[in-house]
Amino acid sequence: MQSLAGTVKHYEWGSTDDIPAILRKDPDGLPWAEYWLGTHAAGPSVLADNPDVTLDNWMLANPGSLSQREQAAFAGRLPFLMKVLAAAQPLSLQAHPARAEAQAGYADEEARGVPADDPARNFPDDWPKPEMLVALTPFEALSGFRSPLETLTLFDALGVSEEILRPTFGPLRYRDGVAGLAEVFLDCLTMDDTRQSVLNEVLAAAVRHADDDGSVGRFARLAITLDEFHPGDPSLLAALLLNQVRLSPGEGLHTGAGVLHSYLHGVGIEIMACSDNVLRAGLTSKHVDHAALSSIVDFRPAPAAVVRPRREAPGVWRYPGHDAEFALWRLEPTLARQPGPLPGANRARVLLVVEGHVVLGDDAVELVQGQSAFIGADEQPLVAGDATAFLAATGM
Repeated sequence: MQSLAGTVKHYEWGSTDDIPAILRKDPDGLPWAEYWLGTHAAGPSVLADNPDVTLDNWMLANPGSLSQREQAAFAGRLPFLMKVLAAAQPLSLQAHPARAEAQAGYADEEARGVPADDPARNFPDDWPKPEMLVALTPFEALSGFRSPLETLTLFDALGVSEEILRPTFGPLRYRDGVAGLAEVFLDCLTMDDTRQSVLNEVLAAAVRHADDDGSVGRFARLAITLDEFHPGDPSLLAALLLNQVRLSPGEGLHTGAGVLHSYLHGVGIEIMACSDNVLRAGLTSKHVDHAALSSIVDFRPAPAAVVRPRREAPGVWRYPGHDAEFALWRLEPTLARQPGPLPGANRARVLLVVEGHVVLGDDAVELVQGQSAFIGADEQPLVAGDATAFLAATGM
């Protein structure tokens, strides 16, 4: 078992105080967007008592930290990355490839000699990037396409005339759901005079309905918020095609391959496959590849994949999923009354305490709020304490 120190990422959309509060650090005025725990090359964790040693190098020197099954499946790599994420403003619209798409895209870009640091590179590695976010605070997100009919109903409730909408959103009514969504979405990634007029009308109508209750008010406020941070961005119209998701603390949101999504506001724990494969679609100044997007985005309308935890033992809740790269548990204060084995036996794990404390193993290693540890597959410690903590492991 190794106590860890993670890596802070200062992105412009981050919150200045939420992650410092969890880590018991003083805010420094910078936006703390993410805190990484894992072996990702762009920010590997280090051993807390030996900061010159990164977790990936320690694992290489201690091969038993991964089970033989994990070593075979993931080529000796820790396949997941755990994060604390704090969004004070909307992130870019984005989607991630499936494994086969990542492998094909990576092989193609390698064969064409696209530099690894090229901003136009879509596939810097050959891994998929499924992910799940669990809310620590009320959390707002966009995830997947809502039904075209529901989107048209919301526009109608705003009072935007069909005559104004038809040139841009007409395919939602007159074409097959998937084909219509794909056509409208891809068209909305670029601006012309027609779409500029639609955007102006939608925003004006949204202001009139910003104080409405229910889904119409939420739809109106979404348009206003996106325009506040991305004024005049044509992809704002594309974002309005997506499901709006509001997570209560403890609820999760799973994002599978091809699911277009954006985190809007809130603090959460994110677990993901350790990959950099992100195809951005809008609400960003970064590279957008329309052709690559059209090949990987899932345009089928479906509800967002909200995940609710299942109780496995006193104080132990698992977030169900089927991703080989990761699994996630939440430990609660009731754990103290019935200490027992740490979940995820025979797998590599990372534990982060967000409140209270835990005691691990025969050596009674104590972790308090903001502290974390790596537990190898060859370690099976007992755990007790009064913590709210999150435990990540491989999903095998």
